[in-house]
Amino acid sequence: MNYPYDVILDQNKKSLIICDGGNERVVRWSLENRNDRQILIEDISCLGLTMNNKGDLFVSDYGRNEVKRWKKDEKQGTIVAGGNGKGDKLNQLYSPEHIFVDREDSIYVSDCNNHRVMKWLKDAKEGIIVAGGQGYGNNFKQLSNPQGLVVNENDDVFVADYSNNRVMCWPSGSKEGRVVVGGNGQGEGSNQLHHPTGLVFDRANNLYVVDSENHRIQRFDIDKS
Repeated sequence: MNYPYDVILDQNKKSLIICDGGNERVVRWSLENRNDRQILIEDISCLGLTMNNKGDLFVSDYGRNEVKRWKKDEKQGTIVAGGNGKGDKLNQLYSPEHIFVDREDSIYVSDCNNHRVMKWLKDAKEGIIVAGGQGYGNNFKQLSNPQGLVVNENDDVFVADYSNNRVMCWPSGSKEGRVVVGGNGQGEGSNQLHHPTGLVFDRANNLYVVDSENHRIQRFDIDKS
């Protein structure tokens, strides 16, 4: 592989699905047979991927500024967010990165160079701004190059605010967010981050943060409510 950027576990097929970013492809690697490898999607500048409970695969393509869905055995995929050129209109994206899909197949996208998180309802023709969208900056209404994101059962959006060295929570329907991790300047202290890129919660409500420029993973116990 070349610059693998994101990975998900396909429990049904006991394999990993990987954004092989430098090779512009998505690949499947078996966990039972290391020689069992398969190219799923080619010619895609992928930075983020996820899968819904039906096994549909969603992949962000930052080169084409779109997110596509691939159903089982589908060859072409279907655009489900963006796909209208680079821009900041509600039907556009600009360098989409991480994605999250909820139970209703609404798609949340870290619209990195628009400094916002977008929500695209299933079959929608344009998205809704659910975090940021007020330009590059560090006040509570702004994001700066957002990356990893997680959405809880209340539709609260947790996002890695990369250039602001913090993790923000934007409650559902809110016009501004709050800092839940970091926000204490760039650094390597236990309360600091340096370019966070990925987020995940475990069942015990611990938040794990990929603290990229500090070359570490940090764990935080926070209140998701």
